[in-house]
Amino acid sequence: MSLRTFVLSIAACAGLAACGDTIGEQALGGGAVGAGVAAATGGDLVEGAAIGAGGNVAFCQLNPGRC
Repeated sequence: MSLRTFVLSIAACAGLAACGDTIGEQALGGGAVGAGVAAATGGDLVEGAAIGAGGNVAFCQLNPGRC
């Protein structure tokens, strides 16, 4: 994965954080955004979903008041 794709994926996850009430919902929302960014940038969908899910769960767990 290129640095550009990685940065866009992280930015999309942070900007479109879909926190949800549970860790499962957080992972699902982040995974959907990550896969969407990967599709838009020509990246690997599974890799994008994994990065998005991990990023969103981490963001939501570290910043519960911002969701």
